[in-house]
Amino acid sequence: MSKIKIKKALDAGKHPILLETAAQLENACKSWVRSSVLGIDTEFVRERTYRADLGLVQISDGETAWLFDPLAVTSYESLRSMFENPKILKLLHSGSEDLEVLLNTIGALPEPLIDTQIACAMQGQSLQLGYHHAIKWLFDVDIDKDQTRSNWLKRPLSTRQLHYAAMDVVLLPEMFLALREKLEEAGRWSWLEEDVTRMQQIALTPVDPELVYMRFSGIGRMDHGTLQALKHLARWREGVAAEKNRARGFVISDSALLQLAREKPSSSKEIARIPNIHPVALARYEEALLGLIADAGRDQAPVEKFEQLDGLQRQQINRMRNIVETRAKELGVEPALLASRRELEKLIRANKSDSPIPERFLGWRKEIITDALVAVIENTS
Repeated sequence: MSKIKIKKALDAGKHPILLETAAQLENACKSWVRSSVLGIDTEFVRERTYRADLGLVQISDGETAWLFDPLAVTSYESLRSMFENPKILKLLHSGSEDLEVLLNTIGALPEPLIDTQIACAMQGQSLQLGYHHAIKWLFDVDIDKDQTRSNWLKRPLSTRQLHYAAMDVVLLPEMFLALREKLEEAGRWSWLEEDVTRMQQIALTPVDPELVYMRFSGIGRMDHGTLQALKHLARWREGVAAEKNRARGFVISDSALLQLAREKPSSSKEIARIPNIHPVALARYEEALLGLIADAGRDQAPVEKFEQLDGLQRQQINRMRNIVETRAKELGVEPALLASRRELEKLIRANKSDSPIPERFLGWRKEIITDALVAVIENTS
């Protein structure tokens, strides 16, 4: 770790280069293609829209900070070219949401890619370790967080916003160097590459409207009629939200969908008694909602759901969690890095239905933890 490089990076964050024209972007690209590693971050707003609105893309080689304004420059070809350049390793910290917004707006994902949050987790830090805390852990440097809730779509951006945005990316190259050394010594670099590849694949997988109802809690306790109604309603809402680019809750709330599915109103009088439907949503969608509920009532097709675990399966979960916690302690990592409770439940359900082992349990986790977990299921079934 070089204190000189860290100081140079912090100085770069104080004087970022704002890219607001195609010519400025082209000039920055000439520097990017000479870099082997680039840190990337985004600032976006997702409050009332289905897709996040990109407000800024930050890029740094550790010596310069560039802030690309996607509202000022609407041609993204140069940025896509950099994202897809196989000679430049791109770095993100906690990049799952960044990947989603970049794919939707820029039309490409950074590749090859490393996520420094995952890298920190593989060194025993929290799976949710934020960038600022990671910087403190690695370099004992404090970075201001006061612009976290800024409106990144409002122009002009303030000097404080620009400084905050630049600071969120300038130390990524140094983080990468420090973490790579630690992970290579521990034999975990391939673990990181595998988990980042999985994150990219998730970003590339579109939402399946047929399965959005499974995001609701409690579906394992619903009867067929309620579950079928919820499936029809949630699928419809997903389509409306995507078409209008409105947040799902601004089309109709989760609580309203659940009430509609449970009570299944069949008339204007009955649907008006559902308390959680906003009057505007009721006026706009009453006919569609009543039609969906009627259609669901005629739909006798089976509906997939997560069955509640029985007594034996709960015992298996407890034994599996003990194995995960023991193994995590031996490795010096959070248990959730190996397997969360929800993932353990998926493994049990996959085994019961003779489905393939969930993809997350393959790769490096198979020998580390999966074989022992599967043995618990098979030896107690």
